[in-house]
Amino acid sequence: MPQFDRIQPRKGRGATYNPVNRFSPTHSETQDDGWWQEEMPTRLATVVSEEQARSALSWNNSPDLPFDRSLNPYRGCEHGCIYCYARPSHAYWDLSPGIDFETRLIARSGLVDRLREEFCKKSYVCRPIALSGNTDCYQPLESERGTTRELLAFLLECRHPVSIITKSALVLRDLDLLSELAKHRLTRVSISLTSLDSDLKRTLEPRTASPSARLRTVARLSEADIPVGVMIAPVIPGLTDHELERMLEYARDAGAQWAGWTLLRLPREVAPLFDEWLQVHYPERAGKVMSLIRQCRSGADYDSRFGKRMRGEGVFADLIGQRFDKACRRLGLNDPDRSEARQLDVTAFRPPRAQGDLFE
Repeated sequence: MPQFDRIQPRKGRGATYNPVNRFSPTHSETQDDGWWQEEMPTRLATVVSEEQARSALSWNNSPDLPFDRSLNPYRGCEHGCIYCYARPSHAYWDLSPGIDFETRLIARSGLVDRLREEFCKKSYVCRPIALSGNTDCYQPLESERGTTRELLAFLLECRHPVSIITKSALVLRDLDLLSELAKHRLTRVSISLTSLDSDLKRTLEPRTASPSARLRTVARLSEADIPVGVMIAPVIPGLTDHELERMLEYARDAGAQWAGWTLLRLPREVAPLFDEWLQVHYPERAGKVMSLIRQCRSGADYDSRFGKRMRGEGVFADLIGQRFDKACRRLGLNDPDRSEARQLDVTAFRPPRAQGDLFE
């Protein structure tokens, strides 16, 4: 990859280059010999390919996750968040976790049929599904595909609980389905907040909703009596951590009932991608930010240990946790007396009829 290409930001894209796919047995590098005169494009189009889903649910037994199953309509994410922990998963599809992750997307089809098959298994035990666990189910591609809406309609039909996390205002399109799910205590929605700074958002999360749009989304969901909270995620030391209390206050005023937080995670290729993003957009802060991150990660860019990967450790990470807890108590967020009202109902689940079943 030529050096001039590595440092050229593309409009509307987070990554500045494509790191080598770690599973590829060989790779090549382009060298600028001074003869090539064509300028690299500053805009890159999104390319979408189809995948016929062979299964619907992804399962995990991670002790630091509040769900054991998730559902992802899309692979890759056009939001282009430079810090996204899901970027390394794109390497499994012979694509780069860099620019490919946000420009070469995979739309999964047949998910309702696969979900129907899984629900019809006698061994299936109903617990809330996380939509999505990897990439945003309301990324821009959803506006034309509508896969998330189809899934919500099917989950409502089956009275199956579902939790949603998104940083997109597109979730309001499905207010009718979410309102009906909420009436049966079958859904809750978390809106992800990273910063209130629109200028920072434009390069950090280029194709996401603006901070003000996300707060309006919280307000609309709250007005519709849909349980809604916020995830302050990720908290980036030296870049966004100073906004923590203000984000929580704005979220509470908009109608958020609860809040959570996670520390920036930089697994595998995400670390060099994020480091280079800092060098391009915030060179004067890059050294400080990476130093603080390493202070929270035992001197490394990332620590994958359960219990440590989400919150980090050390003085700075502990301080963020203390500030978060104190602010939530002051603002009335995460009230333990209201926690039972946020629990989703797993007792109303009614398995669908299997396709081809004519005897029910």
